[in-house]
Amino acid sequence: MKKIFPIIALALSALGMTSCSDFLDQTSPSELADDAVWSSTYYTELRVNRLYGQLTNDRSYSQDLSIVWCMNSDIELVDGLGDNALNTSSERGAMNYNLDPGWARIGDVWTMLYGIIEDANLNIEGIRGSSLLTSGSESQKTKMQRYLGESLTLRAMIYFDLIRYFGDIPFKTEISKSDLSNAYLGKTDRDVIMDALIKDLEEAINYLPWAGDDISTEHVNKGYAHALLAQIAMTKAGWAIRETAKEGYETATYSDAVYPTQRPDAATRTALYEKALTNLTAIIISGKHDLAADFETLWDNQNKRKLVATTPENLFEIPMGLNVSGELGYTVGVRMNGITSKYGYGNSSGKMKVTAPLLYSYDPSDQRRDITVAPFEIKEDDTKGTIEAMLENAPFGLYVGKWDCRRMANDWLQENLKASAKHMTGINPIKARYANVLLWFAEVMNELYGPTVADATCGMSAYDALAKVHNRAFATAQDANAFLTAAKTDKDAMFKAIVDENAWEFAGEGFRKFELIRWNLLVDKIKEFKQTYLNQLADGTTYQKNVYFNYIKDANGNPTNRIDFSTITWYTDASASADSYDASAKSFGNGSITSETDTQVRTNLPSISNGLVGKSTVSGTTITYEEPAVKNRYLIPIASTTISASNGMIHNSYGYSD
Repeated sequence: MKKIFPIIALALSALGMTSCSDFLDQTSPSELADDAVWSSTYYTELRVNRLYGQLTNDRSYSQDLSIVWCMNSDIELVDGLGDNALNTSSERGAMNYNLDPGWARIGDVWTMLYGIIEDANLNIEGIRGSSLLTSGSESQKTKMQRYLGESLTLRAMIYFDLIRYFGDIPFKTEISKSDLSNAYLGKTDRDVIMDALIKDLEEAINYLPWAGDDISTEHVNKGYAHALLAQIAMTKAGWAIRETAKEGYETATYSDAVYPTQRPDAATRTALYEKALTNLTAIIISGKHDLAADFETLWDNQNKRKLVATTPENLFEIPMGLNVSGELGYTVGVRMNGITSKYGYGNSSGKMKVTAPLLYSYDPSDQRRDITVAPFEIKEDDTKGTIEAMLENAPFGLYVGKWDCRRMANDWLQENLKASAKHMTGINPIKARYANVLLWFAEVMNELYGPTVADATCGMSAYDALAKVHNRAFATAQDANAFLTAAKTDKDAMFKAIVDENAWEFAGEGFRKFELIRWNLLVDKIKEFKQTYLNQLADGTTYQKNVYFNYIKDANGNPTNRIDFSTITWYTDASASADSYDASAKSFGNGSITSETDTQVRTNLPSISNGLVGKSTVSGTTITYEEPAVKNRYLIPIASTTISASNGMIHNSYGYSD
């Protein structure tokens, strides 16, 4: 089968592909003629499986799009502080919004994603032209429709992510012609692209089964297509930095003079919210998805790579494979510092960190806190064996605990015990959870009707949806607590509650940054986080000089090497009763708001996200910011290599050079 790939994405045909867990050992149909592929449901399925396989590349969702490029937000940070935050040739600088078009990784990701799009275009055109789709048996028609729906949905997902990273981009929905007449394309306005993606998803929804009906959550399915459509509609309704001002759009107060931050008019936003609501309600009333019984079970299943067949919380997980793909638990997660006798080979777990203000923002009874924030590392002690050791005064260096070697399956453990080099965990990145659906539903219901009006179709209000997510995090329902009570007050209070709940529920999962962008809160929230840290450090009571804690006891009542996180004295000075605890560690209160040599205050804090919010200096609890090069410039530039290969059709905007 002859294929011509678009020049706009460089040599897309040179892309590598790794296989994912459900799609191993598939024979490639690439050597077959077109009519042989699309006249066979078997070979068509292999073509669709190739799309899933390409999602497992490091330059797609194994690492970059599920971990690295999701930073920085107000709660998630790349581990690039100080001078590292200025390094434009690595992710340390890039995710602090100090980007250069010459960074090679940008071109690699662009090439990878457009390669997947080209393959999806080939599938869509081939399936639409297949006789099986029009005159095959009912079984053949159903299968071909499903494969068409999967290809449309995966293409929409890729285009949507490209928009979120790059803004306006080339938009191509046909296969490349042999004369290259459609290979060199300029940019299309992202709103035009999102309109087209919504139409594609409206078609795909008709073809796709629900998860559990013949397919697992490792395939895109009806529920995910509904959710992705809603996500796109809400993004289009939200704020975005623009290459040029758009007539009839509202301009934000904090906006660049040349590249304005705008959103559509009120009537357009209402129509988009209604479209989102229709699709979110469809998921809710289907009964096909629900929250996991508790937050810990959700993450136990994820670490053990266990798919939930009946009413899963996850709508779509990108399928990885043990020893084949998947950086979750290696590049991000609980830190394994070196080789240990209990867990084997260490991990990097370094690129994404969370913060002390996030830790302290949780209600002390919120079960998500100790699953999400890992203030410790696992290492080997010469006399005690494998131990858990608390980090000391690392307010911007806390690990993400959701991916945790202590929860992983035995097959991973046996591989890691004998490993002498990095190997992949096979843990699936999650593209949407039912918790997302509920908070998105709460948001659009609140925008349209306020916090307490119930939807006529599903009988749920914005408050009900928010409370469902919030209450799952506690041992007993919190309906009367101050947080939920305040959320009922009015639309503004409900929106604020949704913003907070989003942080507590999804920290580390890659959702937060993009929600803040469409809410036009990214800059404000990053500045708020910095101010919160300084205020908490200065008040002398929030952060402790030392935290004290106990170890989990064995059957005989003797301490083990595992920390009992419920005993950590985060909120009280326990120095007077130190003898009643097993151990202690220096904590965030050892920072100094007045010392000119305090690295956290004087060097690290000002460097975080400085390319977006501006370089800053700290004096006491006052932060003074310089004006950034371009306000709200959260987008990534197009790579110089991509531009040079575009035949003059693509150029950078937002103050980036070509």
